[in-house]
Amino acid sequence: MWFKKSNLLTLAILILLVFFSMRLTEFDLSKFKDFRNMIDFLSQWFPMDFSLLPDMVQDTLETLAMAFLGSVLGLVIALPISFIAARNTSPSPFLFQTSRIVLSFVRSIPEIVFGLILLTTLGLGPFPAVIAIMFHNVGVFGKLISELIEAADPGPQEAMKAVGSRTWVANLFSILPQIWPNVLSQFFYRFEVAIRTSLVLGFIGGGGIGQRLFNDFKTFQYSSVSLDVLIIMVMVIIIDFFASYIRKRII
Repeated sequence: MWFKKSNLLTLAILILLVFFSMRLTEFDLSKFKDFRNMIDFLSQWFPMDFSLLPDMVQDTLETLAMAFLGSVLGLVIALPISFIAARNTSPSPFLFQTSRIVLSFVRSIPEIVFGLILLTTLGLGPFPAVIAIMFHNVGVFGKLISELIEAADPGPQEAMKAVGSRTWVANLFSILPQIWPNVLSQFFYRFEVAIRTSLVLGFIGGGGIGQRLFNDFKTFQYSSVSLDVLIIMVMVIIIDFFASYIRKRII
């Protein structure tokens, strides 16, 4: 009986939350009654304008480069910090707590906030976007890898220490091989996320296909917008399949 009452209470709270969320977000399905306006708008997207396809492909490669470089740099910086932020490998409790706080702080700031700050101080272009992606990935990778380190088997680490290995050598060569497949899996997942982030950063001047899409939309070049969207869809689908394949192969 208590279980049923608990379920009813949870359901009632959920309904109230949904109701208030709909009120706060002005959720109104009746706005779709003017669906013809949407059809008229989308009809302006065709036929696609392929005259700028080479430039769009170059911008797409720039977006991929931004995402990849930001993810790689984030992983490289996060790896040593992760060993400090892991309870079983941290040199001291103070460094452990400090590194955890720093990682949480960096992780809590969205890439677009980093992007707005960096684009204002460093200027427009892909470089500030790469740094913004890197900063956020340091926080995310630091948390994920430190948790993998804490869950690693302590046996190899203790064995290396028993034969006289230094602590950092034991940590590196006994723990890293255990967690590396999962680290690579997380890297490819974050790379997928970084591609979508690069598109958003392009809207605020970060370069790439995202900036081209924003500019085409702002200047009513809808035939170019449709091709931008198609290229983005193809790019994301290919990367998703490729990353999924790699993750299955390494785990």
